[in-house]
Amino acid sequence: MNFLIRRNPAVNFAIFPVLLGALCSVAPAIAQITVNKPAPSTVHIEVNANKPASFKIPRTVFGSFLEPIGNSINQGLSAEILVNPSLETGLWNYQNLNRMVNGNPDLKESMRMGLPLPWQPLADAGSRYAMQYGNAANSWLSLEIMGVAGKTVGIKEQVYLPAQRELRYTGSLYAKHLQGPSEITVEILSSNTGKVLASTRLDANGTAWQKYQFSLKLPAGSVQRLEPSYFAVKVQPGERVQVDELSLMPSDAVDGMDPDVIAMAKAMHVSVLRYGGNFTSTYDWRDGVGPLDKRVTKRNLAWGIPEYNNFGTDEFLKFCELIGAEPQIDLNMGTGTPEEAGAWVRYIRERYHGKILWELGNELWGKYQLGYPSLQEMPSLTVAFSKAVQSADPGAEMIATGERPYDFHQWNAALLTAPAGTFNYVSTHFIRGTNQVKLANPTPDFVAEAAFALPVEVERRFKSMQAQINSAPQFAGKTPLALTEWLFSSRGNGPRGRANVNPTFRNMGGAIMTAGVLNVLLRNANVVPISDMTGIMEFAGIWKKRAQAYGAPSYYAFQMYSTADARRPVEVKWDSGNYSVRGGVLQMENIADVPYLDVVATLNDAGDVLTLFCVNRATSQDLNAEIHLDGFQASKARIQELKAASLNEGNDEADPKRVAPAVTEFPVASPEIGHVFPHESVTVITLRK
Repeated sequence: MNFLIRRNPAVNFAIFPVLLGALCSVAPAIAQITVNKPAPSTVHIEVNANKPASFKIPRTVFGSFLEPIGNSINQGLSAEILVNPSLETGLWNYQNLNRMVNGNPDLKESMRMGLPLPWQPLADAGSRYAMQYGNAANSWLSLEIMGVAGKTVGIKEQVYLPAQRELRYTGSLYAKHLQGPSEITVEILSSNTGKVLASTRLDANGTAWQKYQFSLKLPAGSVQRLEPSYFAVKVQPGERVQVDELSLMPSDAVDGMDPDVIAMAKAMHVSVLRYGGNFTSTYDWRDGVGPLDKRVTKRNLAWGIPEYNNFGTDEFLKFCELIGAEPQIDLNMGTGTPEEAGAWVRYIRERYHGKILWELGNELWGKYQLGYPSLQEMPSLTVAFSKAVQSADPGAEMIATGERPYDFHQWNAALLTAPAGTFNYVSTHFIRGTNQVKLANPTPDFVAEAAFALPVEVERRFKSMQAQINSAPQFAGKTPLALTEWLFSSRGNGPRGRANVNPTFRNMGGAIMTAGVLNVLLRNANVVPISDMTGIMEFAGIWKKRAQAYGAPSYYAFQMYSTADARRPVEVKWDSGNYSVRGGVLQMENIADVPYLDVVATLNDAGDVLTLFCVNRATSQDLNAEIHLDGFQASKARIQELKAASLNEGNDEADPKRVAPAVTEFPVASPEIGHVFPHESVTVITLRK
């Protein structure tokens, strides 16, 4: 802002002090990055292992999150290859439907013919298909296929097979014979040549709904990694048959789940797994139990995608068992009732006897949350659900729905009017869009530095939230926070808009922010002892595209922390210089004194492993450091370093490990260790006695 004041005898110069005061009051609001203290040529890090914190770091800070959103479960964790296997219509909202059809324009012909998407006619045989309502093997719809002489009639779906791992596939379909021949052919076809790669024939002669199973084996080398194929069902000339509820799975599926995803999830060392999210407020747990073939397909109202219900309560508990995670169940406080929640708790407790966390609702303060309560209704509703849970599971540990760190005072104050014993933790969610900044036309460096500052500010907000909880006598000193969702995105309307330009959950920038939050959690595990990173599938975790599983850079950052033997923080001091942000990410626009280097030091229980977790936020400067150890004599060091050519770098199915940690090991002969922290990097240094 510039002012031009022309010298004029008529000007009353008495206004100058007032104008100057106004300018000074305006100046702090100017959007900018201010370097308070430049990074020194050498950062001196002083670690004192003789000064441990008074608290331990529980494993529960390394939790994650699972929700039916995107392809996190369907075409993700689930090994089921087919999309819409129940042949239903109306499963996608407009946005998702538009995205699907734009990605495969051939589906416009399927829409014209009334076929359930993404199924297509096998060949150009014309209108030989009819959706049948109310007479299905499962759910509401089935498809009648009518063969005709001289034409190939059937349906197909483009699929991606994990042929790099498995050549054998098993499947099933339901059929009801109506007329003519009864033979159905099931095939896998090359999408390039149309050549039949695997085929089997079924004599589907039953006049009532009957399940037919089959197996297919691909010739070695017939399908390459990431190459599409077609799964097809073909009928004979003159044959009329209804089909429904199809399935195709690789033979190495583990309880219906993808073995690659299970292996990556297990390697992530997740301690707690939350089953929740926006879908919670519309979810009827009874839809996801019982025989798989009888579970109905519905629309996931929260996200406008299909919900096949083939991954329900028992599958979630099995997945937790396979990866060694403690279950955390989010109960439906939107469309659900306390009685329904109590019944779900009893169902689970009959099958699972280990430790479990119950979460009372999800983001109930949001008007987008289906069935959200008013501020006045929320406390009594929380009490009612709490009583229902305790009656089904005496001594249950419960998490009540608290507000976000930037808008919590009024909501949490109402929550804290509940009587003692209603809940054990107060939840909060920290999800920020890094491209939603106050500054107009920001530079990439401004967006990155403002985003990297967010963990610094949220650490301060956590302490304010805990102070408010402690002001309620019935919860003081015994009710910490639970960060049950945290994520950094770069989507929607904002500068540049594209998700891969700014720090986000899929690129290296997101990994730096992930490590920043994990440092906050290690330092404040007495304030926030439970944390669920979003998520174990998609977002900052594991992805699966075209049958290839891979991890986002944040997956590796999380793994670097979760696999460390870190049980108690110890004193660490350093001065790396710092900066302040004004006009940054909305709701947290102004953040002061952000250190360029963030360091946490921890000891294990035995006291023979010292670990340093280091995040270099500097966007262009490598930081040379001298690390001095007091009270710990190291003999060897192991360094894991996560960095990339740019913040926008990420992994994908074509290059699954483009961004992954590099590991070096070396002996240590003195209490002084030198290291250079690359700009925009995450480093974990493990020292052993």
